[in-house]
Amino acid sequence: MNRAVSRLLLHAFDEARVRTAAEEMRAELGGAPTLALAFLSAGYASHLAEFQEIVAVHGHVPFLAGCTGSGLIGTSCEGETSEGFSLLFLHLPEAKVRAVPLCQAQVETSQGDSFWAEVAGRPAQAWLLLANPFRFDADTWLREWNLAFPGAPVLGGLASGPRGDEEVTVFGPAIGDTSDALALALDGVRIETVVSQGCRPIGEALPVTRAEEHLLYELGSRPAYQVLEQAFNTLAEADKQRARGNLFAGLVVDEYKEKFARGDFLVRNILGADPATGAVVVGAHPRTGQTLQYQLRDAASADEELKALLAPLARRAEKPVASLLFCCNGRGKNLFGSPDHDARVVAETLGPLPSAGFFCNGEIGPVAGRNFLHAYTASIGLIY
Repeated sequence: MNRAVSRLLLHAFDEARVRTAAEEMRAELGGAPTLALAFLSAGYASHLAEFQEIVAVHGHVPFLAGCTGSGLIGTSCEGETSEGFSLLFLHLPEAKVRAVPLCQAQVETSQGDSFWAEVAGRPAQAWLLLANPFRFDADTWLREWNLAFPGAPVLGGLASGPRGDEEVTVFGPAIGDTSDALALALDGVRIETVVSQGCRPIGEALPVTRAEEHLLYELGSRPAYQVLEQAFNTLAEADKQRARGNLFAGLVVDEYKEKFARGDFLVRNILGADPATGAVVVGAHPRTGQTLQYQLRDAASADEELKALLAPLARRAEKPVASLLFCCNGRGKNLFGSPDHDARVVAETLGPLPSAGFFCNGEIGPVAGRNFLHAYTASIGLIY
């Protein structure tokens, strides 16, 4: 039977505390885990090999991987600025896990999807990706990886730290091993994903009728700026106040649906707008004919969307064994005004599952069956 146990310890590195946590988790799990995932604060980076060895020896862990995070996430709780670690032990008797270390040189010399198929060795049911955003171009990698392994979900996040590159680390599975990025292949276990982008559609959903690269000129044969202005004017006064700096472009991923709702859009930044030309600059390359609808990001929308996406899973008879939660470091108290929001909603909706995660420099997860690198997102993996 699949089992899991987790710990969120918000404390500076202390050998005895790490050892006690590993021993307690092994006892609670009822035996040795199949694998463990660990997310560490920056202060633990200088003790990385020691942390890995303690967990491996006292937790009887054969496979440990993870990265640093500017904030840590556990069951019902988020430590956004605390030192500590979030640790998840998974006992998955039928599962097979293997690590595929990745580096930026591979991204720069890749000849496309066939190259990545050779690097990975063979397909997997699902992939977990942890990457150093200062050393690895995850966006380019992911576009090619999607072609190499169509239909396989990729979940994860870009490692983070309070002061940039020098405090960001991706590690595992061997003690002392670090890499630009690490893809973990997971087979023999089912992982379902929830990607909450924290927005709600506003205005009309219209086809792109003129666009060049990042420049969006026309929607439904009207100036894109005019459509944005009209969408803004549909908002209530209170929403208008919150909308400044929080308007985004939502690109439909699957055009075959008759109606579009939350979860159908890939949300991307609006980088600028020019009333004179009617152009809007977006952080994507809109295609002519692709449906686009502007989006509003605020705390109420983010709360409502996450709960709505989790609700169908909560109604199922089958419950997940554990969860992984990768949240943008722009969420948390910065967005909701109070701590623990995303972790608490997951626990209240699905039960107090063993859970681990961190606050990311970018989140990875599928939207409408395709994997993307996101921002301002909560990307959740539910292990069944």
